[in-house]
Amino acid sequence: MPAPALPAPAPVPPPVPPPTPATAVPAAALLGACHPLPAAAVTLFAAVLAAAAGRGPAGTALTAAAVGAGQLSVGWSNDLADLRRDRVTGRRDKPLVTGAVTAAAVTRAAVGARLLCVPLSLAAGLLAGSAHLVGVGAAWAYNLRLKGTAASWLPYALAFGLLPAFVTLGLPGRPWPPLWLTGAAALLGAGAHFANVLPDIPGDLATGVRGLPQRLGARRSAALAAVLVLASTAALVLGPPGPAGPYGWGLFALTGLLLAVAARAPGRIPFLATMAVAGADVLLLLARGAGPR
Repeated sequence: MPAPALPAPAPVPPPVPPPTPATAVPAAALLGACHPLPAAAVTLFAAVLAAAAGRGPAGTALTAAAVGAGQLSVGWSNDLADLRRDRVTGRRDKPLVTGAVTAAAVTRAAVGARLLCVPLSLAAGLLAGSAHLVGVGAAWAYNLRLKGTAASWLPYALAFGLLPAFVTLGLPGRPWPPLWLTGAAALLGAGAHFANVLPDIPGDLATGVRGLPQRLGARRSAALAAVLVLASTAALVLGPPGPAGPYGWGLFALTGLLLAVAARAPGRIPFLATMAVAGADVLLLLARGAGPR
């Protein structure tokens, strides 16, 4: 009598392949499309303002989260708005142009970050949150319309100038920031605009973008960027009560020297010099305080 047949073994499912480096590309590309350097710099600037003004750990973290969300939304919307022009000019440094991330993914990220920015901003209070949201709205207006007009500098000045108000209006009593601090932030924002646009002027003109830097030309825009950033540092050195001290005057002198050299440099060097000055200004704010007077 033959032995009974044994049941066939159950099929073994194929092993799940480990994640490949390609699975991490969309996240990295999405981050690259948000303009990470200026987004991080502005977020850090706001966090330092909050700490120097006395917002405390929780208030400082909340300020950083709100500003970070706003900056992400602005950066992503900027690359979306510029996609057609970036393709025409062959911007291979843009993830949207290379196809490393899709426009749909960037759109979802931009809208999500902007929606998240609203409750994070209003958590500091209605007045403070409204000041920040107006600044974020100004940055979106630059991306969608004002970039190609003679008022291209205005959204930068307004958005940066309102950052100190977002910080101080969240303090008890909702005080407005000192005028010197608002002026310094607005001047820095306007200067950053001129410095950031410098290497893109030829491509912008070729694709019909005629903001104020494009109308002035690279040489005059570089000089104006240096003057605005130097004026911002002067406001921080001379504005607060009391003596500026060696660090303040040394910073002012080094800022003038750095900007004089960077104004003649090619590519992104003027913008990177502006970021370096902003970092030094952050240290000055920590040393002298940024609270309402």
